Amino acid sequence: MTMALQKVETGVTGFDDLTRGGLPKGRATLVCGGPGCGKTLLATCFLMHGAANQDEPGVMISFDERPDDLYVNTNSLGFDLQDLEARKLLAIDFVHIERSELEQSGAFDLEGLFIRIDHAVQTVGAKRVVLDTIDTLFAGLPDEATVRAELRRLFGWLKDKGLTTVITAERGEKTFSRQGIEEYVSDCVVLLDHRVNGEVSTRRLRIVKYRGTTHGTNEYPFLIGEDGLSVLPVTSVGLTHNVSSERQPTGIAGLDEMLEGQGYYKGSSVLISGGPGCGKSSLAGHFVEAACARGETCLYFGFEESPQQIVRNMNSIGINLQPLIEQNLLHFHTARPTEHGLETHLAIMHRVIQELSPSAVVIDPISALVTGVELGQSQLMMLRLIDYLKSIDVTTLFLDLQQQSGILHTEMNVSSLMDTWLLLQTTLESGDAKRQMQIVKSRGMSHPLQLLAMEITKHGVTVGHAGKPR
Repeated sequence: MTMALQKVETGVTGFDDLTRGGLPKGRATLVCGGPGCGKTLLATCFLMHGAANQDEPGVMISFDERPDDLYVNTNSLGFDLQDLEARKLLAIDFVHIERSELEQSGAFDLEGLFIRIDHAVQTVGAKRVVLDTIDTLFAGLPDEATVRAELRRLFGWLKDKGLTTVITAERGEKTFSRQGIEEYVSDCVVLLDHRVNGEVSTRRLRIVKYRGTTHGTNEYPFLIGEDGLSVLPVTSVGLTHNVSSERQPTGIAGLDEMLEGQGYYKGSSVLISGGPGCGKSSLAGHFVEAACARGETCLYFGFEESPQQIVRNMNSIGINLQPLIEQNLLHFHTARPTEHGLETHLAIMHRVIQELSPSAVVIDPISALVTGVELGQSQLMMLRLIDYLKSIDVTTLFLDLQQQSGILHTEMNVSSLMDTWLLLQTTLESGDAKRQMQIVKSRGMSHPLQLLAMEITKHGVTVGHAGKPR
C-alpha cells in the first residue's frame, strides 16, 4: 500500500495552497534568504499556527535574538509569544555560543544542543521546532568537514524524534545556504528573496525542492503586513473556472439596450479604454452605483485619484457614492503605482479581495501599473489577476488610459483576455467635440458594431445610436 507524505499547515495565507497542504510532517524544512527577507517571520507563523490552531505545541531555539527581542519584534505583527509560553504551548530558548571556548577546547559537537532541544520539547510536548538562524551556530568554524558532519547529525536527530522542523539560514554566495549542505539534507527548501528594481522593492518566495510531493515551482510575491506574512500563488488558475448565464445591468439604460437589453455577464471581465476625458471613470461610476443598488459589495482600486476626489467627481454627473460608502457597500483601496512593485500590488489586491469578498471590482486604471515595468511582466500580472477574479465569479471593470484615442489595441495587450471591450473616443465635427463609444466585442451576446453616440450630463452618461443617446 502506497503511503502518502503527511503535511502540516503553516497558517501562512497562500503558502499552504502552493505546497498542497503545508510542510512535510516529521521532517526538516530549510528556509533560506538574505537579511530582512522574512525567514524568522515565516518560521514564527509556522510555530504560532501549530500552537494556537493545530494542537501542536512548539519550540523556538534562537541563536540570534534573545526572547525579549523576539517578543517585541513579533508583537508588532500581532503575535503574542508570551501568552503561548504562559499556556505551555510554546518554549523559547536562546543559545549563545562563545567562539573562544571552542578555540580553547579544539572540539565541537552538538550534544549539548540536543539536550537543550530535547528538554524544551519534553516541557511543552512539542511537535514543531524552529532553529533560527543555523549559521550563527557554526560561524567562525574553519573545519568544514566537522560542520558538515554535525549538520547531518542534527538533521538526522530531529527526524528520528519525529519533529516537524523549520531551520532558517542565510543564503550563500553560490549556494542556497552558507554551508551548502543544509539544502541537501533537508526534505523541503524554501528560498526567500528581497529585491529592488527601479527603486521599488518586492519580496518573492520560491520552493526550491520538496521531496515526495508536487508543488508550485515559480516565484511568488509575498507580503509582510500587520497580520503577518501572506503569499500569493501567482500561477494562472487555468481555464477551468465556472461561467454564469446571469446578466447584470451596466447602470446605463442605453448601454444595456445595446447588450441585448440585459448588460454584462456576471463574473465577466470588462475593459473600458480611451483617451483622457472620454468618460471611462463615469462609466465606472454607473457600474458601481448599479452593483450597490443590487445590494452587492463593490471594491474600487484607484491608482490616480483619492477616494474623496472620485466621490466629488461623480457628484458632478449625478452619482452620489458617499451613501454607498456609509452603508459599507462601496470600499476604496487607493495607492500610487510607484508605492510598490508590480507583483506586490497584485498580492495586496488579492488580499483585499479576499478580506472583502466583493461581487464587483473596478481597477482604475490598469495602465498606471505599467510604469517602469517590462511589458511581458505586466501582461502576466493581468492574466493572473483576471483568472483569479473569474475563478471567484467577480464582475470586474478594467479602465485603460490610451495615449492615442481610438486605436484597437491596449498598451498592456490585454484586450484578448476580456469578455467585453468598450472603446471610447472624442472626435471633432465642425468644431464641436463629440464623445462616441464602440462595443469592440462582447462575447456570448449580440451587439451593434457601429459607433454609438455618448453624452455626459449632470444626470449621468447616456448611450445610443448616432444622434439618439439615451
